[in-house]
Amino acid sequence: MARLTRSESQARTRADLVATARDLFLADGYAKTSLERVAEEAGYSKGAVYSNFRTKKELGLEVLELIHATKFGEVTDLIAAGDSLDDRLARFQEWAERTVGDVGWTLLEFEFATVARDDPELQAALVSSLGVVRGAVATQIQDLADTLGVALPMPVEDAASAVLSFGIGLGMQRAIDPSVPARLITDALRMLLTGGDGPLRGYAANDAGAVTR
Repeated sequence: MARLTRSESQARTRADLVATARDLFLADGYAKTSLERVAEEAGYSKGAVYSNFRTKKELGLEVLELIHATKFGEVTDLIAAGDSLDDRLARFQEWAERTVGDVGWTLLEFEFATVARDDPELQAALVSSLGVVRGAVATQIQDLADTLGVALPMPVEDAASAVLSFGIGLGMQRAIDPSVPARLITDALRMLLTGGDGPLRGYAANDAGAVTR
């Protein structure tokens, strides 16, 4: 096997540190995880951490970016197949049941937002990160609408903000009470893409046109 170049070795070290920090942050929380522990668990010196990340907050930002990229990559793969809306949303629903309200991820997002409260630089970085997430959601919604040949009832940026806000709120509720149904976000997507035409999955329309359980 060819020996790694210096830049390749540095990139591997950085990726190892981010992956290890992600696992520790999700398992134990951001505040309880020290840089020393990240280095130890990853098999590197503390100096290796500081040569890649100036601060723990910088490492935390990269961990969140990795989580976001992973989660949205999963969703993109699930809804990209060229079949019916029902099939796509069924796959999304399965993902939502596993993911929305995941305690580690949900609390890490909340904890990091709390850390940023008194740190304008970190807050600005989180605003930028949220913008990237919103853009990814907007792209997925627009791709679905284009594939189905439907017009969204609002600008796609507003639709993305609404879906993202719904998902964040639902995630917080499910982290506390897992019995809250994850299908609520799937129903919201269905209404957005169909204009509310037809009963929602799990519901039936009565003779008056009202939707009931």
